[in-house]
Amino acid sequence: MTTETTLAESFDGRRFTYRLPRVSSIGPGDFVTIGVTFPETAEHPGAALVMGQVLTRATKAGDAVGHGRILGELRPDGTVATSGGDPFTSDDLAPAGAGVLEALQARERATLRIGDLHHSRGNVDALLQPHRFNRHTFLCGQSGSGKTYALGVLLEQLLIDTDLPMVILDPNSDFVRIGELLESASSEDAHRLRELDVRVLRNDGEHHPVTARLTAMEAASQAAVLQLDPLTDRGEYNTFLRMLESATGPGGVAGALGAAAGPPAIATEGMLNPHTIPSALRATGEPDALRLAQRVENLGILDWDVWAGVGQSVSEVLDEGPRAVVVDLGSLHTHEEQLAVSLALLDELWADRATRKPRLIVIDEAHNVVSAEPATQLQRLTTERVIQIAAEGRKFGLWLLLSTQRPSKIHPNVLSQCDNVIVMRMSSPADLVELEAVFGFAPPELLAATPFFHQGEALIAGGFVPAPAIIQMGARRTVEGGSDVPVPMPG
Repeated sequence: MTTETTLAESFDGRRFTYRLPRVSSIGPGDFVTIGVTFPETAEHPGAALVMGQVLTRATKAGDAVGHGRILGELRPDGTVATSGGDPFTSDDLAPAGAGVLEALQARERATLRIGDLHHSRGNVDALLQPHRFNRHTFLCGQSGSGKTYALGVLLEQLLIDTDLPMVILDPNSDFVRIGELLESASSEDAHRLRELDVRVLRNDGEHHPVTARLTAMEAASQAAVLQLDPLTDRGEYNTFLRMLESATGPGGVAGALGAAAGPPAIATEGMLNPHTIPSALRATGEPDALRLAQRVENLGILDWDVWAGVGQSVSEVLDEGPRAVVVDLGSLHTHEEQLAVSLALLDELWADRATRKPRLIVIDEAHNVVSAEPATQLQRLTTERVIQIAAEGRKFGLWLLLSTQRPSKIHPNVLSQCDNVIVMRMSSPADLVELEAVFGFAPPELLAATPFFHQGEALIAGGFVPAPAIIQMGARRTVEGGSDVPVPMPG
């Protein structure tokens, strides 16, 4: 039996249930206002307008029914105050106007514009709370969803609206032109972006190269680069440890390496020239040292283009204080080189954590760096370092922004530490199950809509948004580094 009655009820002032005529267009994600009259015993007695958000919708006895959450009370001055938690019954439920949504955003200090709200009556900006990027953020979307474009919009807006330094690990060279402005950028945004120190590191012969210092890496990280196992390769590993312990000591491996290390100051700092290692190892005459030299040469590690030599490493560039550094991992030849540079950088940032310098660590295609199932020792150490930053980095000002096509391939100990989430089109059932299990603050019915998103649509939820919402991402201000290659067509 269908009724024409509108009914909204709340027994705790925090949640509400509703019944609407089935023809109503109100559904999950929509913001609503509820006209109520609180009794004299309430904290704020009398007539009031309560703001809420619908979270579910179903059909029962011919009517639309469901529940939602209370977001606050609309005051006479147009602001939205925290709800007093008083129960109510009402027959007045309607879509919220643009002014109500803007008042909610103002209450939560949401000022960082990334697009337009989808569930709104009138044009309303989709605004994030910039101060809430002191929590880890996760962005995901399948191929073709607009994920990379959306990440670019987010990074540009953070550059414009905050002073937060960032380093971007860019495996597909998608953000190497983030310093190049589009003509469509507003004069205000263009002025702000032009004044920022944005540096692009890439191994193309024209930019500052992407490099790390092998001998400045932690011992376990160096061993991972050398593919040394402390038990399987006992002799070589022990030789390696002695090499690190006393590069300038007398006799044996230590003495030979000390002699080959160059100026005493460099040796004292442990900055061995990696290209001298094989000959220095052979000079000792020790069998394990010879085997270690052969390992280094057979793996071709010293032929990698990522060793800094006399130039600056990525970490040393960061120390100069630029606003943003794009590390073009896509300009490197192998995945192992990408991991080595990433691990060296993450190790340095973690070692420097006591300085409490705020920094956003952006990792695109993060499943390659923080894998749910690391296949190599190098990948395992990189994953473990990101897990450590995810668990403990926030109090030191190290905040993650991870982006991927496949959430289920990201290590769960990292996913579970993310308080902010942006979900674009996702069709994989396994990934949707993972997202719903990890991000309990994202309404299930909104997550269930993501397989049907158009390009550029996204669900935003978590601590950096006043309420979960479906949005359309805004426009880029800078040149996109990479985009899909079109199919050649006749004519």
